Amino acid sequence: MTRTRAAGARPADTAPAPGGPAPRRTLLHGLPWLVWRRHRTLLLLVLLTTAVGCLIFVWQRPGLLGFLHTHSTAPGAEGAPDNSFEHAYGQLFSGGRQLLTWLPVLAGVFLGAPLIAAEQEQRTLTLVSTQSVSRGRWAAAAIGLPLAVIVLCTALLSAAFTWLWEPAHLLVDGGDWLSGGLFESTGPVPVAMALFLTVCGIALGMLLRRTVAAMAATLVLALATGLWFERLRTGLGTLRSITYPYGSDGPALPRGAVRVDDWVATADGRLYGYGTCHTGDTEACRARLGIVHHVAQYFDYGQLAGMQWRGAGILLALTALVLAFVVWRVRRRPL
Repeated sequence: MTRTRAAGARPADTAPAPGGPAPRRTLLHGLPWLVWRRHRTLLLLVLLTTAVGCLIFVWQRPGLLGFLHTHSTAPGAEGAPDNSFEHAYGQLFSGGRQLLTWLPVLAGVFLGAPLIAAEQEQRTLTLVSTQSVSRGRWAAAAIGLPLAVIVLCTALLSAAFTWLWEPAHLLVDGGDWLSGGLFESTGPVPVAMALFLTVCGIALGMLLRRTVAAMAATLVLALATGLWFERLRTGLGTLRSITYPYGSDGPALPRGAVRVDDWVATADGRLYGYGTCHTGDTEACRARLGIVHHVAQYFDYGQLAGMQWRGAGILLALTALVLAFVVWRVRRRPL
């Protein structure tokens, strides 16, 4: 009579012979080993991509530092390497930025969405529920291992890319770190975004019970999240401003600052749009409104880390809520 092997058990050939030595314990065993076996192709691909990406970023940094040492690092200065820098390193930074922007999306679509939905479609969860493994233990292994791999990989890639980018931040995209994807591809943001989209993919897969539908819904959610976060980032820090007389060029912004907006203002600080009084009798218009100043608003480079951590904190808080719902649903409701 054939006996059903418990979910998460190792193959029979690894069991110790009677009176023989105990089997050697590997890094992954039991349920984590089963999860790894089921998703090993995708997880190995993520690990390989991480290794290659980190090696490229680390290998390129000495050459980048040598380039910056040879040339001036101030854009617009005499001998500034604007064109030569773009020619030498533009593709490298563009590729790294795209990798760290799209990796969280791909993790959510191809890893998160099928994680539970595929088990539901193939009815393997029914088998799991008949074994000695509890739902909570199964959920911890099935969700925890992929999330751990995603956190590890995105953290390593983000750290290596940020390490490469920081010495050249004045030159990449003309020093504009707020737009163009640099804000989302450096620091803690890629890790938080990858966690959020992967957990949302898991939740959508659990609710929709169909792999393809869950993957499509996760992709739509990822694109919507990108648009939402793009609008959110300017609210993550406090704008700084420089006021100078109307008609003058004004002082230069601090190095690394990103100009966000320009205004015209009255002596008491009331702001008007920059194009106010640009047509008709401009002198009379400015005299009537009392416009005497220009105001430039900007974010300083020193604010970048704080803004990124605030954005990552918001994403992690949302991730915790979605993950708590997934765990509750797995433990309390039929799948």
